[in-house]
Amino acid sequence: MSDFGSAFADMQHDVWEISEKHGFHTGPTGLLPSEKIALIHAELSEALEEFRISPLRPDPKCPDHLAVTVELADAVIRIMDLAEILNFDLAGAIEDKSAYNETRPYKHGKKF
Repeated sequence: MSDFGSAFADMQHDVWEISEKHGFHTGPTGLLPSEKIALIHAELSEALEEFRISPLRPDPKCPDHLAVTVELADAVIRIMDLAEILNFDLAGAIEDKSAYNETRPYKHGKKF
């Protein structure tokens, strides 16, 4: 496993532990992947709204970062949590997919 993969896997587990400790894995639908994916989508929608409102606005909770960046971080955190729940090797998939993308043609042969 690469340095990236090892560090990412550790962070993925840490994210899961925080989510577990704060009750995000309980309730009648707490572990449904469909619900988790919907919440990931919601974070991406929040990132879009932040970008539309003001792409350079500092985040009120994390003022050292832009609000749009914090919303993107929320999406990644939720993705990592879901991957840990499902025991997915997200880091390995990122590395392999990135290597595959390197072999693809410009814009994958599409106009946009």
